[in-house]
Amino acid sequence: MPEKRTVEKAHKAKRAGKAPTTQAGEFVREEIRKIRRGEHGARSPQQAIAVGLSKARRAGVGLRPPGRGKAKERTRRSAAYAYAAGQHKRKTHRQPRVSRAVSRVLKREPRSTVSRAALSRQARRGAQGGADERLGAPFCRSTQGGSHQGTPQEIGRQGRLERACPRSHLRCHAYPA
Repeated sequence: MPEKRTVEKAHKAKRAGKAPTTQAGEFVREEIRKIRRGEHGARSPQQAIAVGLSKARRAGVGLRPPGRGKAKERTRRSAAYAYAAGQHKRKTHRQPRVSRAVSRVLKREPRSTVSRAALSRQARRGAQGGADERLGAPFCRSTQGGSHQGTPQEIGRQGRLERACPRSHLRCHAYPA
């Protein structure tokens, strides 16, 4: 159950016209605080973030579940369930035994996963590339600090067969046709 002040801060962010991800960030921060206080642990920084996002969805934040190809099917299904529950589109089935089991398992997990260093590593990893790259989609070297490959006209004159890079207005050698 999220703390009252977390829900209030999320509502305040919504009234201010902030994006759902900003509203959900408050729940992620709460989860990190709980782990640092020692209420429970997390296997990884990603798990701590995922728990926070799930709580946000269940609390009614309009954070849609990830689309196809952005996350695993199981993750998407879980996020869709939490989102529907938060939007009052479905009734949640209480499972006290499962809930107790999950709590017990989380209590055994380490607390160091939400240290400053661990969260910094996670932030850098997240900034390097989204799920598209991790799931094997080609990415553009020009947006990752590579050299400029020229305008579409220049490349066209050189007779290279390439497709326009989805991430920029340029064409890119790293994204062949």
